[in-house]
Amino acid sequence: MHDIIVLKCGGSTVDQLSDHFYANICKLKQAGLKPIIVHGGGPAIKEMLDKLNIEADFVDGLRKTTEQVMDVVEMALSGTVNQALVRKLNETGINSMGLSGSDGNLLRAEAIDIERYGFVGKINYVNTDLLMQLLDMDIMPVIAPVALSEDGTRFNINADTAAAAVARALDAKQLVFVTDVPGILHGEKLLESVTQEEIEEFIQSGVVHGGMIPKVRAALESLSDSLEEVMIVDGKQSTLATDTSLVGTVIRKTVEVIKQ
Repeated sequence: MHDIIVLKCGGSTVDQLSDHFYANICKLKQAGLKPIIVHGGGPAIKEMLDKLNIEADFVDGLRKTTEQVMDVVEMALSGTVNQALVRKLNETGINSMGLSGSDGNLLRAEAIDIERYGFVGKINYVNTDLLMQLLDMDIMPVIAPVALSEDGTRFNINADTAAAAVARALDAKQLVFVTDVPGILHGEKLLESVTQEEIEEFIQSGVVHGGMIPKVRAALESLSDSLEEVMIVDGKQSTLATDTSLVGTVIRKTVEVIKQ
């Protein structure tokens, strides 16, 4: 299944995605790749919570999700953000379908810690058959990270971890974090490829700083035995390096040299 590419679009990035970005997805498809989008929706959720005067605290960087907050999360992610992306993709000529993790048992989850985070979950199952059927029909899935537990409880899922779970389950060629930056810059130079080890050094030395730190940390946490590289690209100025690759920074697992 190495022709699959999972694109994670952050909530703050969705509104800023350029026409070039959508056109490039079209080109990736024409080159034989099968893209899937998993998106966040932080700003849309916050706007709706503010309008409804519902308070939601952040704990360890995660939005504590009560039943009331979960209603808003589901409306914002599955409704507003998901459908905006689907409309734009279809306008660009990409046949796409919006899905919540609860559609067709697409994403199953369990609580991380109900007491601490409320209804925030981690994914323990991805319905790969459903996604493969859609891809085989040339339909691009656009996934809102809301999931159900075995007993039907709804969970709010961090979009980074949802995208990583989907990429691993499908044995994707690559997981791409679509952000508002071109990748990792060393001075003015865009670094095309870095290892886990180098990232840690860059954070320590300040090359990677500010809002870039959580982005690269999320990318690092996504790496696994089955997902050996992730990429950070710019959704506002999206460009293609080759027919099957976007311009950005690839983060690879550190290869350990075994001494004889």
